Amino acid sequence: MSALETEIDDLWTQYDNDELDADSAGEDAVATLDAFLDALEEGEIRAAEKRSTGNGKWEANAWVKQGILLNFGLRATEPREYGGVTYNDVLPLANSSDYAARGSRNTPDGTVVRRGAHIGFDCILMSPAFVNIGAHVGDGTLVDSCDTVGSCAQIGANVKLGANTLIGGVLEPVENAPVIIEDDVSLGAGCRVTSGFVVGENSVVGENTLLTPRIPVYDLVEEEVIYGELPADRRAFTRFVESSVSDHDLFEGGAYKPAVVATDLETETLEATEREDALRE
Repeated sequence: MSALETEIDDLWTQYDNDELDADSAGEDAVATLDAFLDALEEGEIRAAEKRSTGNGKWEANAWVKQGILLNFGLRATEPREYGGVTYNDVLPLANSSDYAARGSRNTPDGTVVRRGAHIGFDCILMSPAFVNIGAHVGDGTLVDSCDTVGSCAQIGANVKLGANTLIGGVLEPVENAPVIIEDDVSLGAGCRVTSGFVVGENSVVGENTLLTPRIPVYDLVEEEVIYGELPADRRAFTRFVESSVSDHDLFEGGAYKPAVVATDLETETLEATEREDALRE
C-alpha cells in the first residue's frame, strides 16, 4: 500500500464515521486531496486496472474511487471563474497549459476537462466535450464534438470516440465499476456505453449502438450470448430481437427489444475507421 493510499484510507475512515467534513478538514487533508488529484492527472493512479495475472480482467481500485468521493465530501462549493463566466463547484477545471507540450490539443470554447482527469499524449479534444474527474484518456485518442467521458471511465490508447458519444461514469448514479474502452477501439457517432461495460481492444462499433450490461450481445464468432462486454476484435451493431411480450394483443406485429450483434472484424472495416493523417499534422 502506497503512502497516498494509506492517507486516503485514513481520511475515508474518518469521513465515513462522520468524524470529518468540509468544515473540519484542515490543510493536511486538503494537501492529500490535491496530491491525489495530481496523481490521477499524471496517470500514476487509475480508477481501474487490467490485471496482468489471473484472468486478466479489469478490476476497480476502490480506494481511488473513495479518494474521488472525498474530494466532494471534504471540499466546499465555491464560485470560480472560467471564460469570463462564474460557475460554482467543489473543484476547478484542469490546467491544460501543458497539453501542447505533450502533443495534445483541446479546441475552444466548450472543451471542459475537470480537475483529476488524465489526458495522454497526442490526444485531440474537440469542442464541445466534457471529461470528468477520474477519467483516463489514453495516448493518441480522439474525443470528438459533443462527447462526454464520465467519471472514472478508462479510455485506452488510439481510441476514436465518434461525435455525440456518451461514456457513462460511476458517480451519478453510483456504479461498482467504470466503463472500459480498450486500445484501438472505434465507436461510431451517437454510441452510448454505460454501467461498467467493457469494450474489447481493436473493436469497431457502429453508430448509435447502446452498450450496457442489460442488453445482450449476440457474439456470432463464439456463438454465444454474453452480457456486460464486447470481446476484442469485433464489429458490433444494433439489431432488434423478439421481446417476451411479442405476442401481446396491444403489439400488433410483435414487440421487439434492442440487442447487439458482434461479428468478425473485417479488413475493410478497419480501413474505413482509420484516422486521417492530416488530423495529426
